[in-house]
Amino acid sequence: MAELSQKERLQQDFGLGGKLSERSRVRLVNHDGSFNVRRNDLSAFHPYNAYNTLLSLPIPRLLALTAAVYVGTNLLFATLYWLAGSDALVGGSSDPLGRFEDCIFFSVQTLATIGYGRLVPNTRMANLLVAIEALVGLLGFAVLSALLFARFTRPTAKIAFSRNAIVAPYQNGWALMFRLVNLRSTDLTAVRAVVTLARWIEENGARRRRFSQLALERDAIIFMPLHWVIVHPITENSPLRGLSMQSLTESDPEIVCLITADDETFAQTVHSRTSYDKSDIVWGARFRDMYLSDEEHIAIDLDRLHQFDRVDGPAVV
Repeated sequence: MAELSQKERLQQDFGLGGKLSERSRVRLVNHDGSFNVRRNDLSAFHPYNAYNTLLSLPIPRLLALTAAVYVGTNLLFATLYWLAGSDALVGGSSDPLGRFEDCIFFSVQTLATIGYGRLVPNTRMANLLVAIEALVGLLGFAVLSALLFARFTRPTAKIAFSRNAIVAPYQNGWALMFRLVNLRSTDLTAVRAVVTLARWIEENGARRRRFSQLALERDAIIFMPLHWVIVHPITENSPLRGLSMQSLTESDPEIVCLITADDETFAQTVHSRTSYDKSDIVWGARFRDMYLSDEEHIAIDLDRLHQFDRVDGPAVV
C-alpha cells in the first residue's frame, strides 16, 4: 500500500494531532467511548466545565451532590444566625444547643421560602442574612430546576456494543466484525457508522502510528429496531490484508467506531462511540445468532450480544 502523505495522516488522526498520537502508545479511546485524554489545566468543576460536569454526572452522584450542597448551605447560614447573637431570632430556644437547632430549621424555611412564622428575624444583621439567604435560595433552585430539566430532556444514545470485535468467516474470505444494539425503546433512524483503524507501522526506519478508515459492507441503515452487525470485509484494499494474528497484535491496533443517528423522539442527532484494542479482538470466531423463535414478532435476545463461538482462524487474512 502506498505511503500516506503527512496531510492524509493528519486528516485521519481523530483530531488528536499527528505528532501527539505518535508520542504515546496508550489507547486513544476507551471502550465506553470516552477519550483517554487528561488535561491538567481545567478541573471537572472549573467554571468552564461545571455545567457540563453536572449534566454528565450519574443520577445517584448528582442527587448526592445536591443533598450535600443543600445541607452545607443550611449549616453555613445556621452558623451565621447563631453567631449573630441570642436576640437575632425571636421565638426560639434560649439554650445554646437548642438555639443552633432553631437556626438550622429557620435556615431551611428561609432557603425554601416557606416561612412558618414561629421564628422571625429581630435584628438588622438577622434581616440582612435572611435577604442574602433568600436570594441564594431563589438562584439555587432556579439553577437546579434548569439543570434537571436539561438533564432529563437532553437526547442521548444508549447503544450497547459487543465486548469483542472478531475476525470471522465472511462469504469466501474473512471480515472484521462487531455488533451493537439500541437499548432504549426510542426509534433511531438514519444510523451511520464510521470505523477507523489505528496501528503502529515501521516507516522510513521509524515507528509511526497510521490511521486508516475501514470500508464497511454497509456504513448506514435506515432504521435500527434490532441489532446491527458492522462488517469490514478484508479484501485486497483492506489495511488488514496480509496480517496474521501475531502481526496484528504486534501493531497495537485500535479500532474506533463512531455511531451517529437521528432520535425520532427528540428530532435531534445523537452519537455513541467505542473502541477495541488488541485485547478486545478475537481472531477466529463467529457471533451467535441473536434471533428468537416468535410467530408474531421479529425477536432478538439481547443477552446474546456478546456471545460468540470459536472457529479455526486463518494463518493470514
